[in-house]
Amino acid sequence: QVQLVESGGGSVQPGGSLRLSCVASGFSLDGYDIGWFRQAPGNERVGVSFIDSSDESAYYRDFVEGRFTISRDNAKNTFHLQMNNVNPEDTAVYYCAAGNTVISGFLWNEYDYWGQGTQVTVSS
Repeated sequence: QVQLVESGGGSVQPGGSLRLSCVASGFSLDGYDIGWFRQAPGNERVGVSFIDSSDESAYYRDFVEGRFTISRDNAKNTFHLQMNNVNPEDTAVYYCAAGNTVISGFLWNEYDYWGQGTQVTVSS
């Protein structure tokens, strides 16, 4: 069965770092666009970062630019989100996603497969 399983969430202090991981099974990530989304309580799910499989270019929303890094390791069928210099506004449930019909990269309905979500809490 096609699955994405993510891990690495937890509590961290402002300015700290966290590394999220997403492991795919049942299919190969090679050739898929992959991305990270997040959802805070009462808000809709929003895109954070993605990699375009056509050229492996990475893209970021303004609110994480320079702080977060997305990467993929196709040999391990895994991708990651390195979160540095986090702030309380980064608190949310983070979801990994993959799709083969992605156009813009930042819209949730462009993706086919989703992880279960992992909570990230940034507080003193």
